[in-house]
Amino acid sequence: MSDRPHRGRPPGGSLPPREPEPDRIAGPAAVAAVFARRPRDILRLFYVPDRRREAGPVCAALAEMRRPYREVPEEEIARIAGTVHHGGIVAITARRRVGPVVLPLPAALRTAPVLPVLHGVSNPHNLGAIARSAAFFGCIGMVVSGDPRSAGLSDAAWRTSEGGLEVLSLWSSDHPAEVLPRLGVPTVAAVARGGVAPEAVPKAPCVALVLGNEEEGLEDSVIRACDHRVTLPGSGRVESLNVSVAAAVLIHALSRR
Repeated sequence: MSDRPHRGRPPGGSLPPREPEPDRIAGPAAVAAVFARRPRDILRLFYVPDRRREAGPVCAALAEMRRPYREVPEEEIARIAGTVHHGGIVAITARRRVGPVVLPLPAALRTAPVLPVLHGVSNPHNLGAIARSAAFFGCIGMVVSGDPRSAGLSDAAWRTSEGGLEVLSLWSSDHPAEVLPRLGVPTVAAVARGGVAPEAVPKAPCVALVLGNEEEGLEDSVIRACDHRVTLPGSGRVESLNVSVAAAVLIHALSRR
């Protein structure tokens, strides 16, 4: 038996780390957002004839970078996007990297009234919808957790956010119970019951709004790590709101104080 290593493998037999798969960002708003903020991350572009106007500036930039773009029929773009909800345009981009949250928060992130902190939000559509609402109401950053239940920056999340994920500064935290007291801003846990109404949360230039898993909510250790608890008062006819809807209402209410 030869003792030479196999071709293509480094000594020791371990394989080099694989490059992360690219993102598929679908929809006019989402594609426009990535083009405005990180145009050099766009690797390829596909669009249907009805989206020529929106695709034009991106195609011109890709031509300068000698990267491909193509007009395709509806059935082909659905295959490329992996969904029929593609909005007629799809950008294949380098995967956006999310670094660990900086402690305490950089001063720039404290200029917005609310910083959403997500822990265990597992549905990518909820992740995207929260990002969309956060951006709409003026948030400039969002913290996502490394909890195994958590949704990542998937195609569905990018599409649902309508550009929201692109305009937010994104940070990650694997241990929110340890990180929350060190953020440097008051922290508010969103709980189904037992919290105060949004208007009763003490005023501060910026608060971190902590939102939990759709089924289980926030873990007790995360709730205890927060300075305050907030609950949306409802009619009682249904138990609770979807987490993305609750996030939108709470971000709006806390931002208006």
